[in-house]
Amino acid sequence: MADSEPSELRELRVVESELNERWPETRIEPSLDRIRALTDLLAEPQRGYPVVHVAGTNGKSSTARMIDALLSRIGLRVGRYSSPHLQLVTERINIDGGPISPESYVEAYRDIAPYVSIVDSNSEVPMSKFEVLTGMAFAAFAEAPVEAAVLEVGLGGSWDATNVADAQVAVLCPVSLDHAEYLGSDIAGIAAEKAGIIKKDSVVVMASQSEEAQEPILRRVAEMDATVARQGHEFGVLERSVAVGGQMLRLQGLGGTYEDVFLPVHGEHQAHNAALALASVEAFFGAGAERQLDIEQVREAFAGMVTPGRLERVRTAPTVLVDAAHNPHGARALADAVGSEFSFRKLVGVVGVMSDKDARGILTELEQVVEELVVTRNSSPRSTAPEELASLAEELFGRERVHVEPRLDDAVASAITLAEQTTDPNESLSGAGIVITGSVVTAGEARALFGKEPS
Repeated sequence: MADSEPSELRELRVVESELNERWPETRIEPSLDRIRALTDLLAEPQRGYPVVHVAGTNGKSSTARMIDALLSRIGLRVGRYSSPHLQLVTERINIDGGPISPESYVEAYRDIAPYVSIVDSNSEVPMSKFEVLTGMAFAAFAEAPVEAAVLEVGLGGSWDATNVADAQVAVLCPVSLDHAEYLGSDIAGIAAEKAGIIKKDSVVVMASQSEEAQEPILRRVAEMDATVARQGHEFGVLERSVAVGGQMLRLQGLGGTYEDVFLPVHGEHQAHNAALALASVEAFFGAGAERQLDIEQVREAFAGMVTPGRLERVRTAPTVLVDAAHNPHGARALADAVGSEFSFRKLVGVVGVMSDKDARGILTELEQVVEELVVTRNSSPRSTAPEELASLAEELFGRERVHVEPRLDDAVASAITLAEQTTDPNESLSGAGIVITGSVVTAGEARALFGKEPS
């Protein structure tokens, strides 16, 4: 380790080393017993503030960020817990719109570590890394203190560690297949698991769902005597047009219509995330037919939105976009957005996928918009070997369109060269584009390559 590294980062890495000795997020023993034992020892910090809980397969992080931005602009001090992180683990615990400092992260860990040891000593299975992080977030939010917490489910819903919090607003993003090894391949079963975040007498804000996903969610709503607001019925996107740097929206909220809302993020899916976030915040404040949120505060919150790693432009000429799509549903949204909102002369994809993901499904969605593909790997030991990914890609793209670079930085350099190649000397190079995707880890490492700070 370099001696020039700041002491706070050295301490952070020591803590991360300790946490990494625990079960990772890819190894699960479904139970809330351990996290409940920890929060009991900590005097239940998760009950010290109202909670908005966000579950679903895709769109959770963007929707949670939008909810955070709206609540903050309206005047609350907000804590947000998200996963996974793109670049630095401190991104997972946000207060006042940004990641906590490395010093605060280390302090949060050291403060609860003795209680974690007690839980470990009384359990056959020690606490996982995610469970400890969740306890850290709850405690940090109580210490701040925050006036509202936005919690993003890590995996599933019912037995996710975040579910020891009882949310007054439960947000259900679109449900599709992902993490099949943990959640199975039955959409109805997956939706039922995710609907486990719905608590007694809460308000449920539900994105548009397939019929098989909607039925178990509504059943849970009835069981919990909850109130439901459905996208496409009680709220939604009324109008959407592509604008420079994003899109202009007309949104139907629970409390009325919100006109001329600029969202500096690309993709129709992000417009639907914005409608979902708006309705969630309206529900939080009890807005309805007789009262809506202040339109100027809504406009300002959305206009200031930053969504790192979600069709994020990190370079121009050629344009380089980074997107954290890591399943077919996310890749489809990416492909639709690129196809409808950008006019690339040529688009080159750089893809690194985790071995437990549906690489074929991701590549199938990208093939419709990507002319040439560079397959690579990220730094995770779970990353698919480039040669294996290339073999799969060649079945879909053809051998002549697929290139292999074992290192991400070399893959990006290769993609830039490919994007700038043209057989016509009179053709402009400015219309070339590159999209780097396939994994949250790939997206985070690409952001770092282009000098983007964690956020």
